[in-house]
Amino acid sequence: MSTPTEVAQNAIAAGLKEIEKAGLSEDAFARALINEAIGISRRTRSVSDIASELEFIAENLDDDQEYTFMRP
Repeated sequence: MSTPTEVAQNAIAAGLKEIEKAGLSEDAFARALINEAIGISRRTRSVSDIASELEFIAENLDDDQEYTFMRP
């Protein structure tokens, strides 16, 4: 049985192949995916909840930076 993550990864891999064949921008594809994901989330979650999650993700984009709640 597939997990939601596996389904998403497979969909993205297929999308990237299609983008490459069509000569389209990966960055534009990524932005479109973000917009679609937000649209799906809005079906069941509040705007403030989604915004909080996106803010957390944005604040922790740097792989070399420790999360603020982690202790050394």
